[in-house]
Amino acid sequence: MAGDGVDWESLAEATSGAVGALVSTTVLYPLDTCKTKFQAELQTQPGGHKYRNLSDVFWEAVQKRQILSLYQGLKTKNIQSFISQFVYFYGYSYFKRLYLEKSGAKSIGTKANLLVAAAAGACTAVVTQPLDTASSRMQTSAFGKSKGLRATLAEGTWLEAFDGLGISLILTCNPSIQYTVFDQLKQKLIQRRRRRNAELGDDSSVALSAFSAFLLGAISKSVATILTYPLIRCKVMIQAAGPDEDDDDESERPGKSRSSKTMLGALHDMWSKEGIPGFFKGLHAQILKTVLSSALLLMIKEKISRFTWISLLALRRYLFVSQKRIKSA
Repeated sequence: MAGDGVDWESLAEATSGAVGALVSTTVLYPLDTCKTKFQAELQTQPGGHKYRNLSDVFWEAVQKRQILSLYQGLKTKNIQSFISQFVYFYGYSYFKRLYLEKSGAKSIGTKANLLVAAAAGACTAVVTQPLDTASSRMQTSAFGKSKGLRATLAEGTWLEAFDGLGISLILTCNPSIQYTVFDQLKQKLIQRRRRRNAELGDDSSVALSAFSAFLLGAISKSVATILTYPLIRCKVMIQAAGPDEDDDDESERPGKSRSSKTMLGALHDMWSKEGIPGFFKGLHAQILKTVLSSALLLMIKEKISRFTWISLLALRRYLFVSQKRIKSA
């Protein structure tokens, strides 16, 4: 049968997740740009911060008449988000199903779920790191001075395109925590609703509502973000574009400084120049952006997963019929 070698269930999960990521990334991109520029700035002396809060980044774009620059790097970010979520959801679904088949278990436990999510996250990080680095450099470039994907990657070696890969691999625990918390909360909520329906004599299937998916997505991402935030900021600082020498207003700012290119170096910079608060600078912005993004992604994924599955089954049937016709001809 055509497509017997294709894991259609994992493909449906991956496609739904990727489409959800594409929509959420586009809708929230201006917020993401403001958040990234805010996180990348390192204070070099007392009172040396250029951005005192997230809104300062937005108003800078307004004052410089560069509102559209809040979208600089959107195309690259969308490509990165689509590929990243496709690879992640495919890997997560595939590894999860493989574990259940090999272990013979009926459900996956928390520890196994964390390992499965980490493995999927590691594959995702390696595949998409150059795009992730390029999008961060574009977002942290001075407004109106961002370059295209090819020019951005050409600025350094291919090794530099993988800046932050080590932290990205460590941060695989972030989606691991997020999706484990989401799955566990989802299972408990569905089981609770099933018991309630059973008491009422209702045998209809139970599915998450859009609001429930949004709420569970927000809770799960908040937990993951708070636990891993120092490393998240560290990664942004490592990948950030350097000061633009042709932008006098930017380069003369006391808060504008290129961070160290290593994780330990970036952590030391934060500690020595900003103290403990530096490890959590921009946490509120990160939570706002990632919670909205992840909740929106999971809500869209839950709502289109059935349509995606039906579409892929139709495609599978079409390929099977086409193959039979070719063989009989």
